[in-house]
Amino acid sequence: MQQGVKMVRKDVHNHMSIFVFIFVLFIMGMVFGAVIVNSMNFVQKQDLFFYLEQFFEQIVGMEGQAKTTLLKDSILYHIKYMLLLFLLGISIVGMPIITVLLFIKGLVVGFSVGFLVNQMGWYGLLLSSASIAPQNLLVIPVYLIGGALALIFSLTLCKQLFIRRVHQPIIQAFGRYSAMFGILLLVLMGASVVEVFIANPIFEAVIQWIYK
Repeated sequence: MQQGVKMVRKDVHNHMSIFVFIFVLFIMGMVFGAVIVNSMNFVQKQDLFFYLEQFFEQIVGMEGQAKTTLLKDSILYHIKYMLLLFLLGISIVGMPIITVLLFIKGLVVGFSVGFLVNQMGWYGLLLSSASIAPQNLLVIPVYLIGGALALIFSLTLCKQLFIRRVHQPIIQAFGRYSAMFGILLLVLMGASVVEVFIANPIFEAVIQWIYK
């Protein structure tokens, strides 16, 4: 166990530049999402906000959704997303797609928060804090770590295949790679519980308070 932890720390230290790159890429996506909000014209913003308000009103009118269904949907979404990152990591050619996925993830977060704040001011910030922040405090770091691990493993495969002098134990590296993704999935399941049983009730309460 201790040897495995030491190896993980060594890998992180040796590939710190990749982790930094992934983090900066995600931040750039968030900034770009906020820029998109500011570049929209008045009519586009009003049309989008009209549909958003209809969604809020439907939430206020609902008696409550089955939490088990929401939990299953959330967990299934995370499993699909992480499985995609995992498979892209072992495909080698998936490296550009990994970066695009993480950039888009940042873009969606930046656009969502930026649009709500732009249209609703402090109420929008409150809604963002209630609906986006709680689970994403766990989800975003996990996705960034998963994306970085996928890139690192792809680079390891590239070195093994194309640089003859490099001979790394791929089976051992794949085992660590799979184990890390398993741990990340467990964390995401915890994030799903937070989303369904903490974030959603708070979000519904905030919407009811705003639109009462």
